[in-house]
Amino acid sequence: MRKKRTLYITLLIVVLLVGILAVPALADAGNFSGGSNYGGSFSGGSFGGGSDSYGGSSGSWALFALGSASGGGSGGAIVLIIIVFIIFNILKTARRNKGAAVFSGARVTDYSALMPIETLRDKDPNFSEAAIKEKIGNLYVRMQGAWQAKEFETMRPFMTDALYSQFKLQLDELIRSGCTNYVERIAVLDVDLLGWRSDESNDAITAQVKTRIVDYTSNDKTGKVISGSRTTEKFMTYEWTLIRSKGMTTPEPSGEGKEETVTVHCPSCGAPVEINQSAKCPYCGSVINAEDYDWVISEIKGISQTSGY
Repeated sequence: MRKKRTLYITLLIVVLLVGILAVPALADAGNFSGGSNYGGSFSGGSFGGGSDSYGGSSGSWALFALGSASGGGSGGAIVLIIIVFIIFNILKTARRNKGAAVFSGARVTDYSALMPIETLRDKDPNFSEAAIKEKIGNLYVRMQGAWQAKEFETMRPFMTDALYSQFKLQLDELIRSGCTNYVERIAVLDVDLLGWRSDESNDAITAQVKTRIVDYTSNDKTGKVISGSRTTEKFMTYEWTLIRSKGMTTPEPSGEGKEETVTVHCPSCGAPVEINQSAKCPYCGSVINAEDYDWVISEIKGISQTSGY
């Protein structure tokens, strides 16, 4: 009987733990912004941790419920205490590192493996450092706007399929929770191109992006702020990786005052499509793989967060 009780309690803990970790993302696009400051490079981190307010309250409820369910039996109680202690430390570590959401390979970048960014012009004469910095800054602002508006489809041309799917999954959970994450007073303070590398399939640029945001989440029905602050500024540092199919080069500049667009032929119906707002062919609805012709975001890491008032 005691073994069954211990088994049931363990199963309950697992179910509750899954529920806690499945709380939707409630911070800036990708859930990098947290309730507390963090810094340094992270080897690891998790994609999709919950907010401090949700994670904290859920964690407290879970410990209270498990303590009540333990009942008698010193052996079962000891097992329960050990399991709760382990889970508490897991959750504590997850919350501490939640800003380090790493989407593809949780590892610290080896900057020594990067080539100087200026050498990219040797193979791509039209490559412009100023243009790619402007592109990254614009994409950051656009990404936060799409996240807040809950219309993330507009980011599809600018991300790899894997990264887009992960962002979209988090946003869908946020929508199902009946909340909206507001990211306001956005300023891109600096974009530093750290270098580039190449493999058998792609060229890749690594950049450090520094921004300022005001980030909070409110309940759609009540309007109550459930995490973050309407006034506190957060200074964020990210590491972005953008990739492009190997061998592709930057097209000739289209001229001043023109919106940057890329015209490609739909692989399904052959129709010419201008890629600037959507990754879908307007004629047949096929999704076009953006990385075959232009730089797209493949990875984002949260490096640090500091708060100002």
